Amino acid sequence: MSRTMSAWRRESYGPAVGMTLEHIAVPVPRRGEVLLRVRATALNAGDVRLMLGDPLLVRPVFGLTRPKHPVRGMEVSGTVVAVGPDVVGAEIGEDVVGELVGGGGLAEYVRVPASRLVPIPPDVSPEAAACLPIAGGTAWQALDLAGVGLAPGTVSRVLVIGASGGVGTFTVQLAALRGAEVWASCGSRNAPLLERLGAVRTFDHRESPLSELPSERFDAVIDVAGGMPLRELQRLVVPGGHVVLVTGDGGRVLGPVPRMLRAAVLSLGSRRIRPLAAKPRPEVLAKLLELVADGRVVPVIDRAYPFAEASAALAQLEAGHTVGKVVVNAP
Repeated sequence: MSRTMSAWRRESYGPAVGMTLEHIAVPVPRRGEVLLRVRATALNAGDVRLMLGDPLLVRPVFGLTRPKHPVRGMEVSGTVVAVGPDVVGAEIGEDVVGELVGGGGLAEYVRVPASRLVPIPPDVSPEAAACLPIAGGTAWQALDLAGVGLAPGTVSRVLVIGASGGVGTFTVQLAALRGAEVWASCGSRNAPLLERLGAVRTFDHRESPLSELPSERFDAVIDVAGGMPLRELQRLVVPGGHVVLVTGDGGRVLGPVPRMLRAAVLSLGSRRIRPLAAKPRPEVLAKLLELVADGRVVPVIDRAYPFAEASAALAQLEAGHTVGKVVVNAP
């Protein structure tokens, strides 16, 4: 194995146009880590936020003046090529998928804690697997937080706002699998896709405002799009229902914090608003892989870019309007 590798880097905060392809040292796995030969990397809105350093609130953690992790990409599938000390449950030559710490996926090799990795079933492609750790995991955790499908035999009516993105397409499918009646807000051109994924009704909240919907219509509202008045979202759920805020939208400085505080105040009644802080959940990832292998969940991939065009993949995500996921294949 070569001592150097190709990686897409940006040493300062800013747009995707500033990403450059460089040759850097191959990382060495530390205690509890493995080294992966990257097969595919799926990109997320979080990659764009960290690339831009937005909001400023995140910079004390991810780098005050420049990013601590100059290589983007946090959802990765790959093959184990080396293991560090005290690694359990990962073997050289095994194909795995997982969520990285901070980034690093837009490179030939990346090191990752073995505890975050799950084996990929033979019937699941590297591109499909890479879409699952964050986007699929967030959708799963959002539905759990809303209580959708947790009680056997119950039927819920769920509204997913911003249903055509990576998290949204998984949320629609998983909610339908849990027996929910799913309504999806999306652009009109994406309505047929969402209906194939399990939505019984689709509409565009920018053309048909949520204010036109009757009060207490849903057991749960999953807000992936953001930007909606919290009281309007709260009005839509039944007493005892939940609004789950998936998006981290907000101001340039404090990001979602003011909205989260307002949500906490409004949640003192019977219609709770709950911001989601999704975490790596390997056990959930394993279940998602099983669903994909069985054909019950289908990762929606808007476009798969070659490695040489990784900066263009980030630029597409930065521009918005991506349907499903954007994936970058290995070099």
